Amino acid sequence: MKMKALYRCLFLLLPAGLLALAASSPAAALRPPSNQLVRLAKLEIYPAQLVCYKAALKEEIENSLRLEPGVLTLYAVSEKANPCRITILEIYASTAAYQAHLLTPHFLKYKNGTTEMVKSLELVETVPLVPTVKVK
Repeated sequence: MKMKALYRCLFLLLPAGLLALAASSPAAALRPPSNQLVRLAKLEIYPAQLVCYKAALKEEIENSLRLEPGVLTLYAVSEKANPCRITILEIYASTAAYQAHLLTPHFLKYKNGTTEMVKSLELVETVPLVPTVKVK
């Protein structure tokens, strides 16, 4: 009797286990989570402008995350050895969300207000290596 119960349990649990295994496979991990746009913005700021730039960036990021559902992540960091080098991880729900972001008053205020502060800007398109990982 115990053996029948064990087989029944295995029969019921095996399909669920196989599904979980398939979902955690390397191929599943490489599937993009829709049509998200993920990029790195790499900036160098003039040293004399760094304090003002960081204040403008903080305001823009806070407004974007609060007001725009299509802006999923804007995470800015500076290099320890060279604080004037800033990298921003940008994740948008879609290309359309990114295009809408470019037209918002808070982004335009940031862009127009910081143009003279930025020594260089490079936008790097990326492909997420583990796209199912969520930024907490």
